[in-house]
Amino acid sequence: MLEVANLEVVYNDVVLVLRGISLEVPDGSIVALLGANGAGKTTTLRAIGGLLDVHEGDVTKGHVTFDGADITELDPSDRVKLGISQVLEGRRIFGELTVDENLAAGAYVNRDRKATSAAYDQVMTLFPRLAERRKATAGYLSGGEQQMLAIGRALMQSPKLLVLDEPSLGLAPLLVQQVRDIIVDVNKAGVSILLIEQNANMALSIADYGYIMETGKVVMDGDPQKLLKDEDVQEFYLGLHGDEGERKSFRDVKHYKRRKRWLS
Repeated sequence: MLEVANLEVVYNDVVLVLRGISLEVPDGSIVALLGANGAGKTTTLRAIGGLLDVHEGDVTKGHVTFDGADITELDPSDRVKLGISQVLEGRRIFGELTVDENLAAGAYVNRDRKATSAAYDQVMTLFPRLAERRKATAGYLSGGEQQMLAIGRALMQSPKLLVLDEPSLGLAPLLVQQVRDIIVDVNKAGVSILLIEQNANMALSIADYGYIMETGKVVMDGDPQKLLKDEDVQEFYLGLHGDEGERKSFRDVKHYKRRKRWLS
């Protein structure tokens, strides 16, 4: 469904952020894209959604295709109309509007009233908590409820592909589990998912395929369970080190970037 091929992105005509990244999201799948802060995950999202111009970024090489069509230069609104919806990091809900008003804003490009009504019913089914708080002001919702609303608003566009940027960020473990289950339910409803995360355990536990980014490149990809068992992934993302699974703090992982296999 989605293909990013050999993509390079430069900011302000100077800073090379993406260095030939390639990835695919097959129809009906969940694909996880992992990486630390600064790895280039959000820039990849902006390239897919057409938001690079806002941040003074340009695609200098490669292309992005969706359903076989080249969308590299397409406007963001046109990408939404094709079926790509995004939930940006930080949720970005309209805090002064109600839950229902946020959802109505999400359906702006959906001109089919029956489709909009069906999408609304789907969101209420997926998120019973939102159904209970339809008239509540969004800014007063809990962090977990706001994340549900952000995902629900994106689903009001009846997307084929949902791109999620750090949906577990800042949430308590119980809420992370709820978000995980929501992503699975959305996928079962027929929506393909590109999940951009730092939480490797959550992302790889539900993904059909995984990619790991570092310094603007994909340094590893493959079956999610194999990635979870990889020594480097365990050490850098899960804090595990040594034969006994000893936990280390993130700052103690000194040799990660020096591993030749990751930087080749």
